[in-house]
Amino acid sequence: MTDTTPPPTVWPSLRANDARALIRFLVDVVGFEETAVYGDDDTVQHCQLSWPLGGGVMLGSAAGRGDDDKWALRPGSFGCYVVADDIDGIYARVKGAGAEITEEPTRTDYGSYGFAMLDPEGNRWSFGTYRGEPRKA
Repeated sequence: MTDTTPPPTVWPSLRANDARALIRFLVDVVGFEETAVYGDDDTVQHCQLSWPLGGGVMLGSAAGRGDDDKWALRPGSFGCYVVADDIDGIYARVKGAGAEITEEPTRTDYGSYGFAMLDPEGNRWSFGTYRGEPRKA
């Protein structure tokens, strides 16, 4: 990336059966920062979790949205790649918390080091050091 690369403006989003538990896992174990959470009791209407290196995800509760839900996403069907520096630290935390590891830490032929896991809702997360290719001038 270059200094002229704009800040992230694409926010992956997902729904959860137990949004509050997923938020706690992503914040307390994985390392996201809780930026905003709106809702009452067990229902989360909107949540923004920011990643320390930039970007983040948005999520909400799946239940109680009704048949006219214009953003119906099935819990557990989400997948995301997250750029991280402390791969071994994140790996140790999520493994210690009982997350299912789907790919042990490994180095790729394109220079990344990372691993993959499933969160408590069954969503797929991949963490790696690969930051993508620089944008063309």
